Amino acid sequence: MAIESQDKAKAYWQKNVRLMITLMVIWFVVSFGCGILFVDELNQFQLGGYKLGFWFAQQGSIYTFLAIIFFYAWKMRQIDREFDVDE
Repeated sequence: MAIESQDKAKAYWQKNVRLMITLMVIWFVVSFGCGILFVDELNQFQLGGYKLGFWFAQQGSIYTFLAIIFFYAWKMRQIDREFDVDE
């Protein structure tokens, strides 16, 4: 890693951890919240012929996880460039 100073390394790690925590909270809310906790409220609506709560439990959390993976890779590339640690 091409980080020279401890302060810069600490700032890089803090940004990385903050991003991971934010994305994990989003995934938790979508998978656990929409698929389990708020399922009764969401089942009042339909998506593609299925109740929305069921859809989130079966498909929505998977799509959200895939979107989070791509967003994380894109955002980490920006953070790596910001701290001059990209390849």
